[in-house]
Amino acid sequence: MSQESLFEGAEPDSAAARPPPAGVARFQPAVRNQGEWVSTALDRLLDPDHRVRDVWRFVQSLDLQPFYGRIRAVEKHAGRPPIDPKILMALWLYATVEGVGSARALARLCEEHIAYRWVCGGVGVNYHALSDFRTAHGARLDVLLTQSVASLMAEGLVTLERVAQDGVRVRANAGAASFRGKDALAACLKDAQEQVETLKRELDEDPAATTARQAAARTRAAREREERVSRAIEQREVAAAKKTEGEEKKKEARASTTDPEARVMKMGDGGFRPAINAQLATDVGSQIVVGVDTGNVGNDFGHLGPMLEQIETRYRRRPKAALVDGGYVSVTDIETAAARGTDVYAPTRVDKRSPHDPHLAREGDGSGMGAWRVRMGTPEAKEIYKERASTAECVNALARNRGLRQLLVRGIAKARSVLLWFALAHNMMRAVSLRAAAVAA
Repeated sequence: MSQESLFEGAEPDSAAARPPPAGVARFQPAVRNQGEWVSTALDRLLDPDHRVRDVWRFVQSLDLQPFYGRIRAVEKHAGRPPIDPKILMALWLYATVEGVGSARALARLCEEHIAYRWVCGGVGVNYHALSDFRTAHGARLDVLLTQSVASLMAEGLVTLERVAQDGVRVRANAGAASFRGKDALAACLKDAQEQVETLKRELDEDPAATTARQAAARTRAAREREERVSRAIEQREVAAAKKTEGEEKKKEARASTTDPEARVMKMGDGGFRPAINAQLATDVGSQIVVGVDTGNVGNDFGHLGPMLEQIETRYRRRPKAALVDGGYVSVTDIETAAARGTDVYAPTRVDKRSPHDPHLAREGDGSGMGAWRVRMGTPEAKEIYKERASTAECVNALARNRGLRQLLVRGIAKARSVLLWFALAHNMMRAVSLRAAAVAA
């Protein structure tokens, strides 16, 4: 007998085949306003191999004693204890790696994102504390960069045999309309001074007209505007002094009332916008950033010499070779570098109208310039120069991807602090890879 005939005529026993009972359907709705107790720990909520743990280990390896030395709250004395500097350091390093550049956005993440909450460990942070910490410790961040690179040199992971340098123009926190000439700046300063005097007079006549907090905020804003305009006048004078007589007649020097130290520069897309020129020097063998600098000159001419001096001051060692593009070529820099044992690798300028071979020493050249011209004509030098693109340009591209496109701070000093954060964050991640590769080898 077939299997079909055995069950022929049998009633189906599945629930789907039975008709639903009459009545209102029952189900489990979502209840979001009911309190509940959850027994867990932040450490359990974070993956054991999460990247933020590497950030915390890096911060623990740093010498942060200068940060703790500034804390005024001590045992057996009154005063609220501040946030642990390790927490703020780790938050900004991890935020930089993740491309978060706003203090307000970082403060929100500290409440919502498990990785940032794990770093905080239950300590409340606000955007004021985060913003102040980011820009108030430029000198200490500079020391940390030197110490972290020196430790990698001690491990043999950084050699400083060859260093590649490249500049990146970062959009300033200022609009093009904020740039004004001499007469317009004088008028702005007069308006700012009048506003300060008006606020003082209003407070003297009727102190109860506004709350103390509102009055303090208005007065502070007026004074800050007056200070910015005064700095803009000074910066305009500096810019005017650098212009030749013909250039000054052609286009008057101007300065920004928002960020007086910013300058209009030609950007990578060919447009002109207010920007800061950021310089990064990278060890070729490891892609570790070994030097940083900022300025408001729109070209790279003359930046090689100061960077080599900075590297020598930091690590008591001068690179054997410096790889830069043609925009850095300066007779003074090349001669100075050669005198101190650094060979410069940069493309020579080819003038089709000139009968001279660009790879032969010329009359009047110093020993450094002559050697540079001859060196760049050799196949070995051309192969070495190719390493620049995979180091300096690669590091700059990573910084761009992490948010180094527009500054949210004003002034060269604060811009340099931001650049140091990017350098420390980059070196932190590279160190993890370098040490892992060294162990695997």
